[in-house]
Amino acid sequence: MAIGGTLRVTDHLMPASIGLGAPNPNRRRDRRDRHHRQRGDRSNLRALMLLSVAAWIAGLLGALAGTEIADGRAEPPRRASTLGIAVAAPRTDEPGPIDVAAVADEVGISVVAIQRVIGVDGELGESAGTGLIVTSDGEIVTNAHVVADADTVNVRLPGESEPRLGAVVAVDASNDLALVRIDATGLAAATFADPADIRVGDEVVAIGYALDLDGDPTVTRGVVSALDRTLSTRAGALNGLIQTDAAISSGNSGGPLIDAFGRVVGINTAVAYGDVDTAANSVGFAISVAELLPELDDLRRAAAGDALEQGYLGVGLDGRHDGGRGAVVTQVELGSAAEQAGLVDGDVVVTANGVDVLGADDLIATVRDLAPGTSVVLGVVRAGAPIELTAVLTRRPD
Repeated sequence: MAIGGTLRVTDHLMPASIGLGAPNPNRRRDRRDRHHRQRGDRSNLRALMLLSVAAWIAGLLGALAGTEIADGRAEPPRRASTLGIAVAAPRTDEPGPIDVAAVADEVGISVVAIQRVIGVDGELGESAGTGLIVTSDGEIVTNAHVVADADTVNVRLPGESEPRLGAVVAVDASNDLALVRIDATGLAAATFADPADIRVGDEVVAIGYALDLDGDPTVTRGVVSALDRTLSTRAGALNGLIQTDAAISSGNSGGPLIDAFGRVVGINTAVAYGDVDTAANSVGFAISVAELLPELDDLRRAAAGDALEQGYLGVGLDGRHDGGRGAVVTQVELGSAAEQAGLVDGDVVVTANGVDVLGADDLIATVRDLAPGTSVVLGVVRAGAPIELTAVLTRRPD
């Protein structure tokens, strides 16, 4: 399902997935922090290009549009990541004009170049992206599409000329995040912003190895244009995104978006393109720390072999075609959680656990991370009348 038009993902390379599903019920998080609830209308985007010089291999992740079957995620209290990741305390002072050079110096030492090699000696292809050091002992976060299907991952640290061998330890393709580890100690780890501090209009800096150019990373500046955007990709819906007008190019994928205090507010992941493959007025998107920090914990659990079961709703979804908001039910799977709850074709789901559903992508993203057995309260409009249904998610079919 597209947002205001047809989304096209150029190039196709499927991210490997390592058993990431839904969290256990006791680890809910509210990715839509109330500071991020001011949501504008979606931009009229005709195309979405994921930013790695390597591209996205698209996999279908459950119900997008039409007759596909949707899996689910819901809306729980937000939690921060743990285990040695530096998260700054909320700020009480107002940011001044951003000092781009100072921010680049402070955070640039945590930004790495990543090369993906497919096949022996790259016989099947090579590509490049960016990563961010999150712990001093070698943990690096990047986008899933940066390391998709890699046989070898090379990581070059700032100030070094020779790359180091990296290991992809966990991937969550549905959220376009991956965890890479290198054998190192004493690295300069980035500091993350408190999600509540991110505001529309804040100045930001994007850092990354744009276009796989030799030398140091590229630095650009812009502002936070919008918060809590949801976009559709062929690997699933990405939600909680920060929209920015900072110039972002291929190769920036996995690099940080940084505020005036030198704190990481997001991971650059996508850029919108117009009708003729021209950048849509510098419309870029970054995965917010509100999404990123909990996902880092999920990736670590997956790396430790704790595969998380994924809940399943069992509906086909489409967007509304009359300009209204909500997700239209186009198919209900026999015996599914949706059928047991009483959903029928033509229902329009407008809320999930009390949170507005703007479209099909929104509902998919909202319910995607719930565990089997979790209840989801759905606000539904049926034949013009509002009703409320409760679905108890089942296990996702094999």
